[in-house]
Amino acid sequence: MEVVMRAFNIQDYKDTRSGFGAALMELGQKNENVVALCADLTGSLKMGKFASAFPDRFYQVGIAEANMMGIAAGLTIGGKIPFTGTFANFSTGRVYDQIRQSIAYSNKNVKICASHAGLTLGEDGASHQILEDIGLMKGLPNMTVINPCDYNQTRAATLAIAEHTGPVYLRFGRPKMPNFIPEDMPFDIGKALTLKEGTDVSIFATGHMVWKAIQAAKILAEKNIDAEIINIHTIKPLDDQKILESVFKTGCAVTAEEHEVNNGLGDSIAQLLVRKFPAPVEMIAVMDMFGQSGLPEELLVQYKLDTPDIVDAALKAVQRKS
Repeated sequence: MEVVMRAFNIQDYKDTRSGFGAALMELGQKNENVVALCADLTGSLKMGKFASAFPDRFYQVGIAEANMMGIAAGLTIGGKIPFTGTFANFSTGRVYDQIRQSIAYSNKNVKICASHAGLTLGEDGASHQILEDIGLMKGLPNMTVINPCDYNQTRAATLAIAEHTGPVYLRFGRPKMPNFIPEDMPFDIGKALTLKEGTDVSIFATGHMVWKAIQAAKILAEKNIDAEIINIHTIKPLDDQKILESVFKTGCAVTAEEHEVNNGLGDSIAQLLVRKFPAPVEMIAVMDMFGQSGLPEELLVQYKLDTPDIVDAALKAVQRKS
């Protein structure tokens, strides 16, 4: 664990949406085909610098998210690379028909960038805390689904998806969280990132839960449990090979996500293991409930998405294995 803590130490605390905003500005400077669309949330999505620097390539569509998706799909026909921006709830649930018909079905090169995802949206409550978005998006053919863990990885992911041809759902968040992935670490779509090797249990985490998993591994080490920590930043396509190699070694798994237990990362990994290598799996996720208003960290504790919950799940998985 000491090696991991040296390589992946907290540099500072930043919100992942700012990583998106910084990268969007970089892309605007590098690629004149990159355009941005926003549904009246420019400040919340950190798209203001791009809008000011490239007014001819920024489209403020107002509170008309379905229209935004249609415009984005149309812009790809002329060779543009559109990045849409609004809250995750409005990026998916409100516009699912438009995404399915106009973007995924026709395999349009649209980047659906969704902020304020999950419980850590906080005080805005259940109406905005979408917990089903990953399931909605991963169910669409042609759609790539990415959920980075911190500011640096969100920035790198945003740069990477501009080079990827095809529709992408990029999920990020509102609160300031530990920023620990090295700034120069490249982002490889579809390739999971091993943060710590281990032999007793595989912990597969995504988004804000990755740092919680790293903290859990330190506690588990004190209990003589050697946990392997893998950052699943790309949920679709899933890195089947790395997941299977890890569970072949450890014999059991824990999944950790800020999402509903149904149709999320845990479901994807469980499906893979059922087909290829049946093994005990414990899932840390929201258990078929809506969110509520509260501070982000309080909500993670309330819904059992905190470090001690990952520790308990790992101990259960190891016990089931033996």
